[in-house]
Amino acid sequence: MSRSQVRRPRGPLNLGDDDTGCTILHVDMDAFYASVELLDRPELRGTPVIVGASTGNRGVVLSATYEARELGVHSAMPVSRARRLAPQATFISPHHDRYAEASRAVMDIFGSITPIVEPLSLDEAFLDVSGALRRLGRPVAIASLIRSRVEQEVGITCSVGVAANKFVAKLASTHSKPNGLLVIPKAEIIDFLHPLPVGALWGVGEKTEEQLVRLGLETVGDIAAMPVATLERALGRAQGLHLHDLSWGRDPRAVVPDEPEKSIGNEETFDSDTDDHEWIRSRVAGLSDQVARRLRASESVARTVGLKVRFADFTTITRSRTLDVPTDVGADIYSTAWSLFTALGLQRARIRLVGVRVEGLSAAESTPTQLLLDAPERGHRDAEVAMDRLRQRYGPGAIRPGRVQ
Repeated sequence: MSRSQVRRPRGPLNLGDDDTGCTILHVDMDAFYASVELLDRPELRGTPVIVGASTGNRGVVLSATYEARELGVHSAMPVSRARRLAPQATFISPHHDRYAEASRAVMDIFGSITPIVEPLSLDEAFLDVSGALRRLGRPVAIASLIRSRVEQEVGITCSVGVAANKFVAKLASTHSKPNGLLVIPKAEIIDFLHPLPVGALWGVGEKTEEQLVRLGLETVGDIAAMPVATLERALGRAQGLHLHDLSWGRDPRAVVPDEPEKSIGNEETFDSDTDDHEWIRSRVAGLSDQVARRLRASESVARTVGLKVRFADFTTITRSRTLDVPTDVGADIYSTAWSLFTALGLQRARIRLVGVRVEGLSAAESTPTQLLLDAPERGHRDAEVAMDRLRQRYGPGAIRPGRVQ
């Protein structure tokens, strides 16, 4: 029996509201990227909307509204397949600066609840609210407060899982989607976990799931019933013990407060493979501009610029260069990325994808303004900051650098 055949009955799940000892919350935005896009296009609410390539078919789906998901569309699906499944959907190109802005607003709300916040991505995080109980009440009340504030202050919805540990809290938020709240009382953990498919366990990917099913282990309860020594022989000591602990709802990991983002990047898959270097140059320029905007939005500067190139045969190479002075300027990132490309010495190689990434991030305020010998007092950065303001006022497509086609 496959994972898809081992499911809980459809419909809301309610295991009661006994949140004693359930101080770990997992908060996950609902269809985050699509929801942020709908803030600017409210007329599309209630319709299938897909965030991905708005033209062409070579990209992948970044996010989709629940109306689109009902048609079979899901994230990471090729856009070409999404178009076949949902031809009536509205396709929107991603606007990463808007997602970063919304994410900061959401994370600020979390930080006002508790300092112990562990972001997993732009749109989800773990919170340990044990220190906020006296001030804000029971965990379920704090979860309700978070949902209300996110909707009122950011304009999007989220789902919250409340449990005694991170693993169970994340499962709970998944089962409460969309726009829901689910408490898994400590006394109900086993009854909740054991009917789930083995694929619900952290660390069980497609190959491991197939291996477990071959062993006759189809549900979490099956794993719990198997002697741990048998699991260790089949999967290795570390993974066998890990899955056995999870099957009994044991997860000792603490919520680790936010760590600075280590890198920022964007990439683009072309509609068709190309060896047109002028076209590729324009895409590298556009990606560099997007990365720089995300850097400035996060109030960070970067020390290293990286380039990614994927060829028609899917061979992928990466190159990087460390700058003398950290930057958040698109022109600097572009000139470095393009010099990395030209250094490859490519002639007629057909290219499928390019990407630009920056690493070695630090807070902008901790780094002196990029003062270079003989540099004009006002230069590229001032122009790009002015463009940021115009985009905020008139929309992401209001203005772009001249080198971007």
